[in-house]
Amino acid sequence: MSDKATQFRDDKSDIVRPINELPVIARHMFSKNFTSFLKEAQFTFEILASGITQLGKVNYAKKGLYFTSFTSISTGLERIGKICLILDYSIRNNGDYPSAKTLKNDIGHDLQELYKKSKEIIANYDFKLNYLQDLEDPIYIEILSILSNFAKGDRYSNIDFLVNNNTKNDPIKDWHLKVDQILFEKRVSQAKKDKIKFNSEMAGRILGGLSIVQHLSETGLELNDIETSSYQTGVASAVAKYRQLYALHIIRYWVDLLRELQYEAYKKNLDIPHFSEIFAIFNNEDSYLLTRKTFERL
Repeated sequence: MSDKATQFRDDKSDIVRPINELPVIARHMFSKNFTSFLKEAQFTFEILASGITQLGKVNYAKKGLYFTSFTSISTGLERIGKICLILDYSIRNNGDYPSAKTLKNDIGHDLQELYKKSKEIIANYDFKLNYLQDLEDPIYIEILSILSNFAKGDRYSNIDFLVNNNTKNDPIKDWHLKVDQILFEKRVSQAKKDKIKFNSEMAGRILGGLSIVQHLSETGLELNDIETSSYQTGVASAVAKYRQLYALHIIRYWVDLLRELQYEAYKKNLDIPHFSEIFAIFNNEDSYLLTRKTFERL
């Protein structure tokens, strides 16, 4: 068989046939629209899964993981949001697609603008989502703000400082203060907090005179003793699954919306893949999401 895009093998007769002789259901898998949607969705899933996995590993000693996770999650949210906008437009315009200007110039990397558009879509169709109907809780607003600002320029905050450019917000500091610290107070039990404090004090007593620590915290403060460093490590470990969970809530919101748009698109006979299957791992209850640390496919 030569070109897979133009020919296929009939398994029953082992005869190579032109692609235009494929059954309709099989043939549409090769359409350009279907393939573009499929590749975009698969790529988006992979970067979101990678970003969430890395987000569970970050701490003051692994600051690079903040940037890899923020890059992946912000990019993934932007792309799934734009898939939703394209579908919505196509449903309302007989299968046509929006202009590049709408997606690139009017929205760009602005996750908050995408979220605003999503609320309009939900209202227009009167969708009832399975999990969150909106992302108005302050913790989601902070996460979206940090990731949106990161995508629009805060990722260069250190370089901007060095070259005396307009100083950007420090995304790691913002996340630590506005997300992790809030989740630590809100979701971690008092017993766990007491244990972290006790363990860090013991580490300081036992290793304080034997070890040297030289690190910077997420907020830029010097960490030069075992007790403080141990405490910060304990806090990061305790909040890791909740940090992932709340970011997953935002992803699940978009997956939920995409599923509803998918069904509307099927009613219009639009040529699209089954997005629900591609993003299935994100469409689960909190009890399941909290048990996972890795979301990438093996």
